[in-house]
Amino acid sequence: MSTSKPTRTIADLMQVAPVIPVIVIDDVRQAVPLAQALVNGGLRVLEVTLRTDAALESIAAMREVDGAIVGAGTVTGQRDLAAALEAGSEFIVSPGLTEPLAKAAIRERVPFLPGISNAGDIMRGLDMGLDHFKFFPAMAAGGLPALQALAAPFHQCRFCPTGGIGLGNVADWLAFDPVLCVGGSWVCAPKSGNGSPDFVAIAEAARAAAGLRR
Repeated sequence: MSTSKPTRTIADLMQVAPVIPVIVIDDVRQAVPLAQALVNGGLRVLEVTLRTDAALESIAAMREVDGAIVGAGTVTGQRDLAAALEAGSEFIVSPGLTEPLAKAAIRERVPFLPGISNAGDIMRGLDMGLDHFKFFPAMAAGGLPALQALAAPFHQCRFCPTGGIGLGNVADWLAFDPVLCVGGSWVCAPKSGNGSPDFVAIAEAARAAAGLRR
């Protein structure tokens, strides 16, 4: 694993675009055209979830796309972290916050976005020097009112809500100042007639998402 200092912080990455696509990919052959479509649409920070056998190879492939900043999501432990870094992940996203994973990510000096859903999670993160968090699962955890309540006593923190966010509610989330960006899968959803990704429509969806106001 690399111990070199990252050129970008997690705060930097969260401000590249208002939406970070959350990508579940089953076929590595689709990785490069998907990344190209998203980047061409203006979404450069790409989260590939470690939910499929194709994820790690897809991360490595997407890294070759000019302009793409590719990271791993659904990182739940140190083994996932090691594999993601070996594949070339430039940032790490976790659905939760555990001390062993957080300490390992800090030790590796990789931009790290852990998931939180309550005050205790945030306080544990602050104790380890973290102040940028993924609010997950955003809608199931109480939606925007819940995050507004959490953010009030933790004014120094910034958030990327993920989970249940789409075109119908994304503007409301982005209008809340502590939210730097949101995570969402809807930009990757368009399919062609045979069920494969419609890369033209994905690029259009990415363009619309990149143009959202924060």
